[in-house]
Amino acid sequence: MIIDISVPLRQPMPTYPGDAPFALIPVVRIADGAVCNGSRLQIGTHSGTHIDAPWHFNDAGKRIHEIPLARLIGYAYVADLRGYPAITAEALQAANIPPTTTRLLLKTDNSARWAHATEFHPNHVALTPDAAQWLVRHAVDVVGIDYLSVERYGAPKPEVHHILCGAGKIIIEGLNLNGVEAGEYELLCMPLLIEGADGAPARVALRSLR
Repeated sequence: MIIDISVPLRQPMPTYPGDAPFALIPVVRIADGAVCNGSRLQIGTHSGTHIDAPWHFNDAGKRIHEIPLARLIGYAYVADLRGYPAITAEALQAANIPPTTTRLLLKTDNSARWAHATEFHPNHVALTPDAAQWLVRHAVDVVGIDYLSVERYGAPKPEVHHILCGAGKIIIEGLNLNGVEAGEYELLCMPLLIEGADGAPARVALRSLR
């Protein structure tokens, strides 16, 4: 079974403050006498479900086109961390994450907010810096979270991004894990191949291993 954990790009939809809002702009329409339907996209590199390349917060890090898909496809573990207001190192340690996990997706209370959301939620669940350090120490290469940023909104410094991007990790943001049970899956993450980009929208799915 394949589970789509992407957030649809639509109007209106939550957008991180300062990012370009998504828009699907009509160019030609059959209803208006054109031979086909065609549209133009307005989209940011961090719109909806997307990945952050290490270069996003690390000038020496890899950009989108430099990340091999092999890092984004393969075994992953979904950890159920609902009930935590923030994801700390202690919360990760208590989540029974298999020690060989290199791709980790974090299901939090954020996922329940996606169904009818149109505005950005500033009090979203995010990682603390000690959680980011825990991920680096435990050799997690890809970390995903179910909102538009792994960083607490309004944090005085982007420490979580600096720790993860500085270590060359890949971040997947904007996942919808509502209805996904904790456990082992195959991750299928396909970001748009945008040369030189700091991030890219992605279609992300899980394949059940059972």
